[in-house]
Amino acid sequence: MLSAEMNERLTRVGPGTPCGELLRRYWHPVAGVAEITKEKPKKRVRILGEDLVLFRDGKGRLGLVEEQCRHRSASLYYGFVEDDGLRCAYHGWKFDCAGTCIEMPFEPQDAPLKDAVKQTAYPVQAFAGVIFAYLGPDPAPLLPRWDVLLREDGERRLFILPELECNWLQVMENSCDPSHTFYLHAHTLKLKGKGRSGAYYDRPIEKMNFETVKEPAWCGIRKQRIYGGEEAEVEAGHPVLFPCVLLSPQREHLVMHMRLPVDDTTTKIFRMQFTPNDDGTPVGQPDIVPVEYVPPMKDEDGEYHLDSFASHDAMAWETQGPITDRGRENLGIGDQGIAQYRRLLREQIDRVEAGEEPHGVIRDPAINERIVIEVSSGQRRVAKQLAESSTD
Repeated sequence: MLSAEMNERLTRVGPGTPCGELLRRYWHPVAGVAEITKEKPKKRVRILGEDLVLFRDGKGRLGLVEEQCRHRSASLYYGFVEDDGLRCAYHGWKFDCAGTCIEMPFEPQDAPLKDAVKQTAYPVQAFAGVIFAYLGPDPAPLLPRWDVLLREDGERRLFILPELECNWLQVMENSCDPSHTFYLHAHTLKLKGKGRSGAYYDRPIEKMNFETVKEPAWCGIRKQRIYGGEEAEVEAGHPVLFPCVLLSPQREHLVMHMRLPVDDTTTKIFRMQFTPNDDGTPVGQPDIVPVEYVPPMKDEDGEYHLDSFASHDAMAWETQGPITDRGRENLGIGDQGIAQYRRLLREQIDRVEAGEEPHGVIRDPAINERIVIEVSSGQRRVAKQLAESSTD
């Protein structure tokens, strides 16, 4: 149970809020590289409560600037992309990728105003088919080079889910809650005739362990399920990478769920799926990973169709309310991971307010060459067994 004041402290993400200032210390996904093309070089994005325009100039450089022009506040989304920047469609003021005003038509050439005007702009980097942005203070930390984004021994696919109408913390708390998989996913699919006998989420869980991790390369919560029954197993664990990422095996895939806090009541998920091949040999990777858009979570009547994990999760997260009232909850033993994540979140907010660097921020290039985190592989084994049994 949390007080209303603490709930506000942990959920609000706008500029100047305690949690918002913390989240601005990390890189966040904002778009797929494939979404910014020569034909469509601009995209509106909303991040941590800020309305921005992502664009690629004529020389191929990426820029991320506040949407409203610093001249008379017209939207730069409707501006003209040119070789060296983005020109406002209202009066023609032009800004480069760093937000510097480089041209100001109808003003004297030596006017000091041009040097004084600067559009708010943020660093962006393209990596593994995703465009990431950093909205915090300088200097920006290193963009984490997670192993799943670097591997070449398989196929990589990028899925973007429909925006969720709920606060980001509801999504992340779910990642620290392994017990929900039995009823929310397995039982729901079984009742709809879509379950898989022997699938990992349908196996008995005897015990759950939760560990708060604070290592140089990452911090977060490692959750571990201990299975009973005929296939007793202690899994390596599924890491929740602070603040907004879940790394999880899903059947034969290794999946990185990257959650973007759009604003206080909206969350967007980028799901990078990597499927290793059987022999571990490198295969050619595309320069641009195609974006696949996940279908809506609701049917034509506006009800959650519950035919997929994504729809199950959306129902559970969104029906808690835009920002759930944690003052009415009653946590049990199985919610230890949620309690640990909240504690970690509070600690990192306190660190930022004290002028310290939060955990999970990487600045050492040696650490960042390739970040490998042990992840359970039980699901892949079960999927292989099921595939083999189906061919017998």
